[in-house]
Amino acid sequence: MIYPEIELAQSIIEICKSKNIQHIIISPGSRNAPLTIGFASDPFFKCYSIADERCAAFFAMGIAQQIQFPTALVCTSGSALLNYYPAVAEAFYSQIPLVVISADRPSNKIDIGDGQTIRQRNVYDNHILYNANLHETASEQNDGFIQEAIHHAIYKKGPVHINAPFEEPLYNTVDKLSINPHFTAYTPPQVAAIPMEIYRDKWQKYTKKLILIGVNTPEALTKRTIDFFANDPSVLVLTETTSNVHDPRFVHNIDTIITPFGHDEFVKLQPDLLVTFGGMVISKRIKTFLRKYRPQAHWHIDPLRFYDTYDCLSDRIVSTAEDFFSQLQLLLVDYHPNDSYRAWIDQIQQQRQLKQQQFLKDIPFSDMKAFEILLPQLPKHSQLQISNSAAIRYAQLFTIDSSIEVFCNRGTSGIDGSTSTAIGAATGSQKPNVLLTGDIGFLYDSNALWNGYIPKNFKIILINNRGGGIFRILPGHVENDIFHTYFETQHNLEISNLAKLYDLNYYCATDETELTEVLTDFWSNNNKASLLEIQTPTLINDTVLKDYFNNLVK
Repeated sequence: MIYPEIELAQSIIEICKSKNIQHIIISPGSRNAPLTIGFASDPFFKCYSIADERCAAFFAMGIAQQIQFPTALVCTSGSALLNYYPAVAEAFYSQIPLVVISADRPSNKIDIGDGQTIRQRNVYDNHILYNANLHETASEQNDGFIQEAIHHAIYKKGPVHINAPFEEPLYNTVDKLSINPHFTAYTPPQVAAIPMEIYRDKWQKYTKKLILIGVNTPEALTKRTIDFFANDPSVLVLTETTSNVHDPRFVHNIDTIITPFGHDEFVKLQPDLLVTFGGMVISKRIKTFLRKYRPQAHWHIDPLRFYDTYDCLSDRIVSTAEDFFSQLQLLLVDYHPNDSYRAWIDQIQQQRQLKQQQFLKDIPFSDMKAFEILLPQLPKHSQLQISNSAAIRYAQLFTIDSSIEVFCNRGTSGIDGSTSTAIGAATGSQKPNVLLTGDIGFLYDSNALWNGYIPKNFKIILINNRGGGIFRILPGHVENDIFHTYFETQHNLEISNLAKLYDLNYYCATDETELTEVLTDFWSNNNKASLLEIQTPTLINDTVLKDYFNNLVK
């Protein structure tokens, strides 16, 4: 074993080891050499080398998303750590644990015109759980800062920043540790007991209870809790693709159900009680509805954070949804609700399904037709990572097999990093992984493919309509040069060249017949990662989607 000579680097590495942080994503640099040498020389750690820091951070986030435990990022000084920021913000809002370790110049080298030097202390201040600004010499105080940061990442679920100044020489090594870190245990704060009897009484009082589930980890709810919701006629459950909660008695296609509603239907849908849990909700229509037709009470259930998304939050319940409803069920001994809140919605859902089937039979080849063909063919028991903008919205309109785990970077809902996150998730989960993405998001994160860790069975499905098709769906777009250049960002780039550059199996389909024919080989060919480009018309996708919603009310 070799160790960096710099004792501060030794402390960081040994404390990470003691806290069982194994996945270390390193972007090559010089100032971080002491950390790189130490992490890479210790077989306890699984180290990855990814040159592009933005891609490295999303890759790390993808692993952390899957293992539900911190991964560490290591970069050099200067602008390198700024390139982590998009992923740091995403991890902050998605409650994904990350430990960012940035090497820095000593304090006397800051703001004197030295190279690769910026003000790194507290650089993520608006989107970070903890800043550990270390002193240049290893100390018990530094050990405390490092551990406090890691404890925040583990127990408060989010990103933390450890900034470590190193003086040259940077590459010297020793064969024995010269430090003995001072270790501290984490004592979780006391959480007040939930007054379950009060919530039991309120639950029995409300006759229209709406449960809206946002981004959720798979299997977060037991079948017992799911059945509890489904068997209560006073409860209507709305889920999204990213909720990873499945039951035929739940509404999974929110926009298809409520988009055609008028005032009378919205009044009928307006709940007495709104219960939310999970992360961000995709549907803008349900947010608009709940902000206008407010419930009498809104309970949000989460162990850590409480966003007042609908401007009516009344109760912050510090718990997991599973724990809360497990306790609630035990208290509902003589609970027999008679009023049926959801019966009319069940009937509407059946009607909408028939309308959808009839509509899809006659539509031309388009984004929507591609999703109709693709989603039923996704491999069972796989993971589906979906990029933002149009891709995640189309996915909301269809049924995805319940054995498939679905993920999307909905913390900030940005297009950056979807491919890198998916590759990290595939690495962290070891499950078959499919990325479903649009052309702009894919091109934006194309450096994600500059990655030596892509599994051979990794699949990318790219819907290429040669521009930002989401802007055609949004209200107010006008066909002119400003729209084409500055909003839609039309392009004629050849995706096949990227596939060749990064040695991917490449497939292409330009119509329904080609897509159907190519899918068999695409799914079965696992000699290396594969990219399927589906070229759809630029000009008709928005019309097809608008016709879909208009058709629901005919």
